[in-house]
Amino acid sequence: MLSFEAAKARLETAGQSHVLQFWSELSAEESSALLEEISLLKPEELLEHCRAAVEAASRHSSADGRLDARMEPVPPEFIGSVRKSDEERLKMWGDEGLLQISQDRVAVLLLAGGQGTRLGVPYPKGMYNVGLPSGKTLYQIQAEGIQKVQELANLKHGCRCTIPWYIMTSEFTLGPTEKFFRDSEYFGLCPSNVVMFEQRMIPAVGFDGKIILEKKNKIAMAPDGNGGLYRALVDNKIIEDMERRGLEYLHVYCVDNILVKMADPVFIGFCVNKGADCGAKVLDKAYPSEPVGVVCRVDGLYQVIEYSEIQPETAELRGPGGELLFSAGNICNHFFTRGFLKEVAEKFESQLKQHVAIKKVPFVDGEGNLVKPTKPNGIKMEKFVFDVFQFSNKFVAFEVLREEEFSPLKNADGAPLDTPTTARRSLLAQHYRWALAAGGNFLDEQDKPIPPKHSMTKNKDPPAICEISPLVSYFGEGLEKLLKQKNLKSPFLLDENEAKNLVQTT
Repeated sequence: MLSFEAAKARLETAGQSHVLQFWSELSAEESSALLEEISLLKPEELLEHCRAAVEAASRHSSADGRLDARMEPVPPEFIGSVRKSDEERLKMWGDEGLLQISQDRVAVLLLAGGQGTRLGVPYPKGMYNVGLPSGKTLYQIQAEGIQKVQELANLKHGCRCTIPWYIMTSEFTLGPTEKFFRDSEYFGLCPSNVVMFEQRMIPAVGFDGKIILEKKNKIAMAPDGNGGLYRALVDNKIIEDMERRGLEYLHVYCVDNILVKMADPVFIGFCVNKGADCGAKVLDKAYPSEPVGVVCRVDGLYQVIEYSEIQPETAELRGPGGELLFSAGNICNHFFTRGFLKEVAEKFESQLKQHVAIKKVPFVDGEGNLVKPTKPNGIKMEKFVFDVFQFSNKFVAFEVLREEEFSPLKNADGAPLDTPTTARRSLLAQHYRWALAAGGNFLDEQDKPIPPKHSMTKNKDPPAICEISPLVSYFGEGLEKLLKQKNLKSPFLLDENEAKNLVQTT
């Protein structure tokens, strides 16, 4: 344990001696907690972090973000598309992905360090239940998706394969996530194949360059962004673990997308087929000013440009066919080779851009009173996972369908977008489409037919409520033998038991 004198010297070197201003008022337990926190801070890094935060915040407020003249779209030869590809090509990519999975060369990596603050819950987002008939949480849906795609690879190649699940948490989310998985018996997955690790926490800084104290004995800390992944891979020896397991390809995604396809064989197969070391799933932007980052090239290097950095006239630009020129919307859903991740972690992590977030950070004032600020008072610095695209030797983008693959959960109900209601509707609408395509017929509570509706309004529930367990179908496959010409009473839950019943009655 660091001594008081050593902690004081360390803080003085970084110009942050105010952190110990309440030392005489602390209990032994509180003193110990504060010393432990200070012991994790290196004076030189802390000094540079505080200086960079203030400098970046001043640039942030004055930047006009005019990258427009240097931007160009991703060249067509580096883009794959679900929408524009024929069934044969999609099958070829899917078969390649399943082959790699069957050989134990694929893992998934979940970015789950953020808290559910905007969602209004005091626990990690992955534990959230959006109100599906099954009551499943995001974590359970994702765990079952892994099991199903393992099963598809096993059936195709006659083997027993494993897709390890790496979960990057933070100080806020590690404990609750570990407990949730233990209590849920890892949703049927082998615990040794679920590897949780923590990203770094870094201090929030005031506009005066001073670390903010959250309590008398606690520094206000925040995760270092999802781009903290690359440092965390080294700190927690995750790349060595991947090497031990013989993994070559990683599917990286964010916890809050209810429609995520775990270890998507088509995406993985496309990237492997193209010889890519780095890939990104993208969506066709719904409209020019949609608030999503755009995957493009700037000065010949691939990157994601935030919508706020692009001038409206640039966002409106169209190609010869009338399509948006900068249409590749980023959804934080990526492919990396292990070799690329290792290279980034070892060589390029320190070069990653620091992004500024100006936030309201609760703090203790000079008298030790807790203050909840009414306007932003702090600077949080974070790195983004996609800022490594620039270091790729072979980058590709893969366009997917929004209604099949992207519905994030970010805000509490009442907000216009990305709420529990919109996430639930997206999943139920997808499963309703799958059931119709398989030949199922829906009945209401009076056993009257519900007329099928193939196109649905985004703001309304589908005509019939249908939830299909990931353990039964991964992307709508195998449903015809269960549902064709069957009358299904809404709400209809197709889980493993119901699937067995339907097979027996066929």
